[in-house]
Amino acid sequence: MKDKTMVCLDVYYYEDYANACGIVFETEPEERVLADYSEVVKPIAEYIPGEFYKRELPCLLKVIDKIQETIDLIIIDSFVWLGNGKKGLGVHLYEALSEKIPVIGVAKTHFKDCAQYTEVYRGKSKKPLYVSAIGIELDYSTELIKKLKGDHRIPDLLKRVDQLSRTKIELANDCLNQS
Repeated sequence: MKDKTMVCLDVYYYEDYANACGIVFETEPEERVLADYSEVVKPIAEYIPGEFYKRELPCLLKVIDKIQETIDLIIIDSFVWLGNGKKGLGVHLYEALSEKIPVIGVAKTHFKDCAQYTEVYRGKSKKPLYVSAIGIELDYSTELIKKLKGDHRIPDLLKRVDQLSRTKIELANDCLNQS
């Protein structure tokens, strides 16, 4: 999958709203950021254990709607599949996008009974990332995550989108409090 445009997405939640962010990037000929996007989402759905996608999916779709570049691949901070073949956030996102854009899930903690993933060790970390995918080969997905820039467990771009969602939330909070 050379010369493809990708986006990594993350959402940070506040009491009654969320900040959804995306960083659009390429890896060929070298890894470089093309753009970043942020969208304040209000209201947000309540968190329901086992149904995380109901809260997160609308936020991800709002930021995806803002992206001007043509996206060939999405990376999210979650599992694609949950245990016993149950759909995770990645499957729900893939289906919401009419199964046209592959989704790679990169989770930092293990989900009980989950079987469709590969453990990826980066840097000197003894803790793996749990990589899963839909619409794209899992082997390719794990290699992509291994090769993303960064000397530590979490690739730099995934750290950066997390920080973007948390940084922008303070700005969003100020705007929301003024209205």
